[in-house]
Amino acid sequence: MLVATRLARFDLRRYLVGALLWMPVSVIPLGSGLVLRQLFDQISGHRAATLEQSLWLCAVFVGVEAVRGLVLVIAHTYGVYWWDAAATLLRANALRSILTARGPAATRLPHSSGESVARFRDDVSDVVEFTDEAVALAGAVLFGGAALVIMASIDPVVTIVLVLPMVAIGVLSRLMSGVIRRLHQRARVLGAVVTAFIGEAFAGVLAIKTAGAEDATLRRLREHNRRRRDAAVKDRLAIDLLDSATGTTVEISIGLVLLLAASAMRRGDFTVGDLALFTSYVGWLAALPRTIGVLLYRLPQATVATERLGRLMAPHEDAGDLSRYTGVWFHRQPPPAMTSPPDRDDALELFEARGLTVRHDETGRGVHAVDLELRRGSFTVITGTVGSGKTTLVRALLGLVASDAGTIAWNGRPVDDPGTFLVPDRTAYASQIPRLFSESLRENLLLGWPASDDRVARALESAVFEDDLAEMPDGLDTVVGPRGVRLSGGQAQRATAARALVRAPDLLVVDDLSSALDVETEKLLWDRITGTARDGHGPETLLVVSHRRSALERADQIIVLDRGTVAGRGTLGELLENCPEMRRLWDEERIIEAEEQSDMRCRPESLPPESEAGLRDAQEQATPPAPDQHGS
Repeated sequence: MLVATRLARFDLRRYLVGALLWMPVSVIPLGSGLVLRQLFDQISGHRAATLEQSLWLCAVFVGVEAVRGLVLVIAHTYGVYWWDAAATLLRANALRSILTARGPAATRLPHSSGESVARFRDDVSDVVEFTDEAVALAGAVLFGGAALVIMASIDPVVTIVLVLPMVAIGVLSRLMSGVIRRLHQRARVLGAVVTAFIGEAFAGVLAIKTAGAEDATLRRLREHNRRRRDAAVKDRLAIDLLDSATGTTVEISIGLVLLLAASAMRRGDFTVGDLALFTSYVGWLAALPRTIGVLLYRLPQATVATERLGRLMAPHEDAGDLSRYTGVWFHRQPPPAMTSPPDRDDALELFEARGLTVRHDETGRGVHAVDLELRRGSFTVITGTVGSGKTTLVRALLGLVASDAGTIAWNGRPVDDPGTFLVPDRTAYASQIPRLFSESLRENLLLGWPASDDRVARALESAVFEDDLAEMPDGLDTVVGPRGVRLSGGQAQRATAARALVRAPDLLVVDDLSSALDVETEKLLWDRITGTARDGHGPETLLVVSHRRSALERADQIIVLDRGTVAGRGTLGELLENCPEMRRLWDEERIIEAEEQSDMRCRPESLPPESEAGLRDAQEQATPPAPDQHGS
């Protein structure tokens, strides 16, 4: 209810104007019923009148209904603005909390993008529609009160009998609200599962095809759809049963009016005009219990929606923050876009972490009591085996995951919330898995960040992307496709590096960026990044997660992680002398790089396409076919 109240108040003038426009839509039928009463009394002879008077009454009735239709169109057109603004307000506040509120957003995000879409689309609609129903309720109450007074003045007994079935439907609506809430929540959850599965199937279409899993994917989709259909049918059935019961009360009420009116009309206490008025009012009078019924089943739906949207908000925020007015621009001028990076006077001199601990609830793994010290101009590498906690450590440093213990400081000043403090242009993060959007390469690099073309060009050159860009027909305007599918793995990773570099951060954090790069490209990448730092055009301080020799050899400090704890710390030479884990990792990496270089020397890259194809044919003829184990 708090969310609904705030939604009504955030643009109170427009909400009240819209409500006042809807009131005549509900009140005008009062006049139509009175006109019908006069008309039928004249036609039946209860009132003396000429044909001309009867025709005038017909014209008045048509005019009243025409006015009602016109007001209905105006009210609907005007009300759409408020509806869209209210929905936008909820979505904007939820998105603002995810992107800018204190605390890691990862703990609040749903398990899939489909679930997020369902909350932003369907749950927002449920909340706004519940708030909007208050206008319909006010109109129904106004009509119902006036109609009951008019009808009671004509025949109190018939009026009471008319109202009783409608009271019964109000009680039934209240009893069914709990059932509707449970069914609606299940329908929303299963609908989000289908949305998420479709999104994941499109994203992983190549994996599905290469695994020959098309039929299995379709079977799984049909199963998800069947469960969603069953839940949606039950949800819709409960609502339709309530609507049907409400409609049935109208029919019962009309039947009771006819039964009671027959004897009254024989006595002369009830005229044909009275009957016309009662029957015309019955349908509109049923709007009151129907509206109450709608509110009663929309209330649990809105409650479910508010709970689901509330889980997107930060722990220190509540339902009031979800509906707080923060500015919605439709016909007003929005705030200007950022044209330059924010001014600050705290250039990095020393970045520290003490006793940093993160425990994953499901496994108990993570990192434990890690100390870290980065001085300006240093090159620090975090290394270790798969699962040693490298990515967890850098994400905890940046506030992307919640830490269970430890402190972080920037130039000796404690950082209470790294997620909102360690942002560009203090830090920039190039993640292990590239995150690209189906937009142009330029949009993927900038993402709203103000940067000149020269800075973009320098970032692309530092990321060893200039040759790839030259081969793209549209250059920076090339659309990379969903999740960057039009780029190779190495191109996507280097585009991610360029996105971080274009922000010119004090501290550049790189998480295993070279996993899809060959040895030579990676060496050139680090040469250029460190070269731009010396020239004053790039990040001076680097924190890199890597196991590659090209990064380890140039590091000022290496931190070796083993099962979440620091197994060694120092320069490469020091660690190779006194850290067995570092020696083991170094030997493994030498073998891997030797194999990669051998593969590169064996590739027929110098051959023309025709010769390369002929070489492949000869190799296939010389090699016996492998057993077909996957049906391909």
